[in-house]
Amino acid sequence: MPAHDTALMGKRFLISIGITLAILLAEVLGGFWTGSLALLSDAAHVFMDVFALTLSYFALRLSSLPPDDRHTYGFHRLEVLAALINGVTLGVIAIEIFSESWARWQNPQPVKSMEMLVIAAIGLVANLVVAFVLGGHDHEHEENVREDLNVRSAFLHVVGDAISSVGVIVAAVVIWRTGWIWVDPLMSVMIGVLILISSWRVLKSSLHILVEGVPEGMSIVEVGQVMSEVAGVDEVHDLHVWSLCSGHVALSAHVVTANQPLTESDGLMAELKHRLHKLGIEHTTIQFECAACGQGRTLSTPISAPLQ
Repeated sequence: MPAHDTALMGKRFLISIGITLAILLAEVLGGFWTGSLALLSDAAHVFMDVFALTLSYFALRLSSLPPDDRHTYGFHRLEVLAALINGVTLGVIAIEIFSESWARWQNPQPVKSMEMLVIAAIGLVANLVVAFVLGGHDHEHEENVREDLNVRSAFLHVVGDAISSVGVIVAAVVIWRTGWIWVDPLMSVMIGVLILISSWRVLKSSLHILVEGVPEGMSIVEVGQVMSEVAGVDEVHDLHVWSLCSGHVALSAHVVTANQPLTESDGLMAELKHRLHKLGIEHTTIQFECAACGQGRTLSTPISAPLQ
């Protein structure tokens, strides 16, 4: 992410942290005042939002540090680690909500539905504001900003909390109109399920990057075919594509080509890099060979006349 965008996103994180802290205070006090487990469950989710936003902010700042002699790729993976921690904390809080919901289901407690409704409505508005702050981009930089797993995990926290607030509002209206206090722990379970789904999505994406899987939405077979279609390429093998983080894709490959002076291969290298860049692959390490070295598996060979 460019320095300008990093600074801008950092400011958005700080604004979001401030608003979310205010939501947390209101929902904790309101939860104890009204006796609503759903509101306290939402407050627990908001607490994790504060944790997630703070963690994501520091990961964003640290990941922008330049590479050094011991970390030659820089610190981009810190964004992924922050997302992984956020995913784990989401799962932990969901399990705790399930446990408390079961206890409340067995021993129902009175709920002040009207006060619960007002507090949840305020929380919903505040969450929508935070989601707008985190999700916005400057128009002039929008095309250059890649989806960042760290930012997306924080955004999912906030969006999930906004949906949770809607659930609390629904529960408050039902209790107010019917007196069915069992709706409160039931809605807490639904909030927990929502949190658990968000946790799985974040964990799946972050673990996929950490085990150096092929970036989502990208096919290594298609990448090999694109490379083999370049004039002068006889074979592509030992091809690897992985993500340093959600916005930085790397590639290494062996390319078999005709025996030629190094200066004459510059055009071939430039064309390969150009086509890979169009696929979103910016960091490339390509080794030219006159005959296959036998390392790795053959991914692609030209199946028709090479494209010019």
